[in-house]
Parts: sequence; structure tokens; C-alpha cells
Amino acid sequence: MPEFFGNLFTNYYETAAMILFGIGFTTLLMHRNMIKKIVGFNFMDSAIYLFLASKGYIRGRLAPIIVNGDTDPSKYVNPIPTGLVLTGIVVSVSVTAFMLALTCRLYDRFHTLDIDEITYLARKERG
Repeated sequence: MPEFFGNLFTNYYETAAMILFGIGFTTLLMHRNMIKKIVGFNFMDSAIYLFLASKGYIRGRLAPIIVNGDTDPSKYVNPIPTGLVLTGIVVSVSVTAFMLALTCRLYDRFHTLDIDEITYLARKERG
């Protein structure tokens, strides 16, 4: 088995993150339904968070909480990726709520969730 596949199966969290990102990106590009696009966007977000968390984790190290006064940084995991993931999740929830609210408003106005029909009806309304 080539070296590439050996690394692929060793880094299974990163592999899962790439597959999830691909599924989300494909869903975002291929579907015209607004709800499906939002779901695809959330898949991509989750994939990025999984990737960041997997890169920040080091097997055998402790959480970055000082225990018994031991301040040796080689015994602890770097807290920056975890902080980025938590911040990203908060932003992602806010963006998802905004996208869903916008989708509800578009549905109330145009009575469809198809982005092509919404674009057509909006242009037809304008002129």
C-alpha cells in the first residue's frame, strides 16, 4: 500500500473532516433548496471544527489546567485550537440563525425555497 494511504488511515480524524467538508461543499453547490444549502454549510463548519480539534490534540498530554503547580508546557495541550473551535461554534450558530431567518422571510415573500425561482421572481418584481 502506498505511503499516502497509510497516512490516510492513520489520520482518520483529518480524513473524516475532509470527507465531511466534501459532502457539505457538494450539497452547497448541487442543491437549489435554501434549507439544504444551510445544512451543507453546517456540514462544512463541522468539518473545519473537527479538523482544528484533531490538529490541536496531542495524545498523552493533559488539558491546559495547571495541576500541582507544574507549569511545564510540554505536559499540556495547546489551548488555542480549542478556543478557536469554541469561538467558531458560537459564530456558526449565529450565522445559521441569520440564514434561517432570512430563508423564512424569503419563503413568506415568494412562497418557495428554490433559489432559482426566488431570483426569477425578484427580478420579475423589479422590472
